[in-house]
Amino acid sequence: MKIRESDIHNHLKIRMLQRGITFEEIKRTINDGWNATEVRIGTQGKTLVFPYHTEWEGKRYKEKEVTVYYKIKDGKIILLTAVARYGKDFNKGGKTNEN
Repeated sequence: MKIRESDIHNHLKIRMLQRGITFEEIKRTINDGWNATEVRIGTQGKTLVFPYHTEWEGKRYKEKEVTVYYKIKDGKIILLTAVARYGKDFNKGGKTNEN
């Protein structure tokens, strides 16, 4: 799915900055991520785990999990929000650590 920077409204830009999410991570998550498990009816979501190995808010993390929530209306994507979790050993595509 093609995402342009103009698809990102000001409220989402603020949330991305607060949560440490880049435009490239939004694009990759939408295009390469797996379906998010916690979505509301009428909303879609994609999740992707990125290697991180960087400090966030004073602590170093190995991975960052990004989830992007959106709707499709008239064939166009409407980005709603994006969230990030920092940690390690996240599920990747529904696989458990035991798989």
